Amino acid sequence: MSKPPTPNPRDRLRSFAPKLIDLTDNVLFGDVWERPGLSKRDRSLITCAALVALNCTEQQRGHFARAINNGVKKDELIELITHLAFYSGWPTAMSAANVAKEVLEEGDKK
Repeated sequence: MSKPPTPNPRDRLRSFAPKLIDLTDNVLFGDVWERPGLSKRDRSLITCAALVALNCTEQQRGHFARAINNGVKKDELIELITHLAFYSGWPTAMSAANVAKEVLEEGDKK
C-alpha cells in the first residue's frame, strides 16, 4: 500500500496568511530561488546552514529534502550539520541531526 503524498506545508497556511504564502510562492521560490547567481544546490546548502544555525527545525524538514533533490549528498548534509556544531552550538546541531536522520530515512523508504 502506497503512502499518500505529503501535502505542501504552505497549503496549511494558505487561507490563514494568503499574502505570506503568495510572497513565498512568487517572490522567494519564484524569483529568489530562480536567480542565476547561485545554483539551486548552493542555495540549498546556504539555506540549510542558516536553518541549522537559527535552530529552525520545522523548516529544516522541507529544506533538507529539497537539498537532496537539488544535488546535495547525504554525507554533505551531515557534514554541514557537524561543521555548524562549532559555530551555532551543539544543541542546534543535535536537533538538526535528528531532523536530517528522519528526512533521510523517509527518503530511503521511497
